[in-house]
Amino acid sequence: MQDFTLAPRARLAFAVLAIAGLGTASVIKLARGSDHQDTPDVELNPAADMTDVYAFPGASPGRTVLVLNSWAFITPAQTGNTYFDPNLLYQFKIDDNTDGVEDKVIQITFNGSGADQTVEVRGPVAPPVPGAMGNQVAKVAPAVTGRINTVLSSADGVQVFAGWRDDPFFIDLEQFFRILPDRKPVTGPLAQLPDAPTASAFRNPGIDYVKGFNVLSIVIELPTAQLTAGGNAKIGVWGAISR
Repeated sequence: MQDFTLAPRARLAFAVLAIAGLGTASVIKLARGSDHQDTPDVELNPAADMTDVYAFPGASPGRTVLVLNSWAFITPAQTGNTYFDPNLLYQFKIDDNTDGVEDKVIQITFNGSGADQTVEVRGPVAPPVPGAMGNQVAKVAPAVTGRINTVLSSADGVQVFAGWRDDPFFIDLEQFFRILPDRKPVTGPLAQLPDAPTASAFRNPGIDYVKGFNVLSIVIELPTAQLTAGGNAKIGVWGAISR
């Protein structure tokens, strides 16, 4: 994998939370969704705002790409001054037997701040604590470590990039808050929209509100065999950010 650029947008215009059949003859089952500052809590704590999770086949057979994006609406002016929170645990959770409970986790933590911030990636390993609030770091050595905004790799084929990327999601967010004004933010220009619904459907064509904004992106490409168990080609993937 030579380039972690998340463009073109059309390829990633969906949030993949579940993925099936990541073998050579891949058949992908999608669960679509996105979350951009849709509660006051994440609006006031943007580092903990997980905007999207993506999963898709890698550039070569037998490899899978996982993406976890966070911190919505980073402007170009903020990009060079916005970093991952070293007090948070970022996780990909993988269910490899279709019971809805994670069997493996990939844990990502950060050290320091600023341009010299470093990332540590552990796993896939068994979850130290399963469940939504499983915020215990596994007691294993990192598989990959190094500076952010750099393509990092391990001897067993794991490649990692953590840094700023253009937000690949598409949403007419202004119109969304006209339809569901109770979800609008409490600060900023979108907070000025009326408190009562003023629309019942999205505009056609829609306006990409997130165009030009960046996110903090964690991208991991690894051998699919590290995610599956006993030849099971069907897995579930979701993400978590916890303190």
